[in-house]
Amino acid sequence: MPAPTWWLLALPLIAGACLPLQAGINGQLAKHISSVLAAGLISFAVGTLALLVVVLAQRELPGLGVLRGVSWWQWCGGFLGVFFIVTAAFAGPRIGALLFMVLVIAGQLGMAVLLDHFGWAGFREAPISLGKLTGLLLIVAGIWLIRRG
Repeated sequence: MPAPTWWLLALPLIAGACLPLQAGINGQLAKHISSVLAAGLISFAVGTLALLVVVLAQRELPGLGVLRGVSWWQWCGGFLGVFFIVTAAFAGPRIGALLFMVLVIAGQLGMAVLLDHFGWAGFREAPISLGKLTGLLLIVAGIWLIRRG
């Protein structure tokens, strides 16, 4: 496998491995400060500071003219991030890392099938197939098995 393809596969795998760790860290922060919302705010503040440093170092700060052309829905990614962070801090410690992450993965894959099928949010169109639906049903079966265990 060529090097760029290998990195394109490795990075999402590593990012995915970080999600349950992030949920646990934010859950512990929420417990320590007695606030899920404040934990989410702290998480986003630290992340924003880290991104600001990288953006400034790379000299990639967009100008106001460019930002004026951004569609309303393109601003919503941050809201979705807040929803995930707060949900992870709240639900993760209560249901456990494995069940939390398999539910997150099921939600991600369900949405991914819709995004690909309709070509929403800039994704290339790739119709829903029997194989994709079967895979999603197997994930639901996996959730059931994990919940029973």
